Amino acid sequence: MPQSLPGFIWRISGRHQIVLSALSIIVFLLSAAPLEVQRRIVNEAFKGGIYKPILVLALAYVGLALAEGVIKLAMNVYRGWVGENALRWLRRSVNRLQAGLAEDESTDEALGIETSMMLAEAEPIAGFVASSVSEPLLQGGLLLTVFGYMIYLQPFMALVAFAVFSPQIVIVPVMQRAINRRVARRIATLREVSAAMVGARANAGALDLLQEERIDRVFAFNMGIFKLKFSMNFLMNLLHHAGTAGVLGIGGWFVVTGETEVGTVVAFISGLAKINDPWGDLVNWFRDLSSTSTRYGLIADAMNTLAAHDVPGLGRPRPAPAQPAAVSGS
Repeated sequence: MPQSLPGFIWRISGRHQIVLSALSIIVFLLSAAPLEVQRRIVNEAFKGGIYKPILVLALAYVGLALAEGVIKLAMNVYRGWVGENALRWLRRSVNRLQAGLAEDESTDEALGIETSMMLAEAEPIAGFVASSVSEPLLQGGLLLTVFGYMIYLQPFMALVAFAVFSPQIVIVPVMQRAINRRVARRIATLREVSAAMVGARANAGALDLLQEERIDRVFAFNMGIFKLKFSMNFLMNLLHHAGTAGVLGIGGWFVVTGETEVGTVVAFISGLAKINDPWGDLVNWFRDLSSTSTRYGLIADAMNTLAAHDVPGLGRPRPAPAQPAAVSGS
């Protein structure tokens, strides 16, 4: 099993990631077009006069939304298939390693670790494989495309929007590192819980106080993760609303002084909404990358150790049955 998460992703889904990346590029290239159509509709409406151009623009807006939605639908279904395929591969690998352990050498600890890997740790890793390349490409492309369009419309207002989002570049990594430490400790504790649950068969009916303590530790780790994660979300939402207020205030002043059009302000507000979602998705991706790398490192070490038989008590694979000699025939 590859030692690094990128190596595993390329091995299990390399060519599929290329196709998903191509779909992502198409989506973010289309992202700024609806904003421009929306701006023109508002400006045409304020000018008054002929309705036909507004109707044409409205139909164009629907067409662009439909095209973008269909491509996203295909991409999401494809991602789901890639993720499930990776999950199947991981579960089969763990199952085959388990089948290779001799019964008299398979300790309760080994069985507990294998059970935890198969049922709990494999799924988030496989889920990340599906979006590992296409997600940052898509969301990063959306950010660059929409920001570029906003700079084209009104550079000063675009600078305000960037200033609002920039503090998150510092806040997110710091808080994510704190989350990662708790994730790694939680996984290690859950493995201990799994091993102890299997070992409890020999002491049926006895209350394991150490196991109770492990469960309490898992609870504490989870609560710490929740507090950090939701605090991060709170700060991101607060900064987004501050950006909206700034654009409305500055944009309103520019409209009053005749320096810009109402449609431009409307396009900026829609653009901020389009930026907020990709930025949040990028933060989630970074969060998943960090936690999944931690998970993958633990599961890869455990599986490679099982395969190499380096840890006493984990047993050795049964010898392969002798193959019958080939019989030649006419």
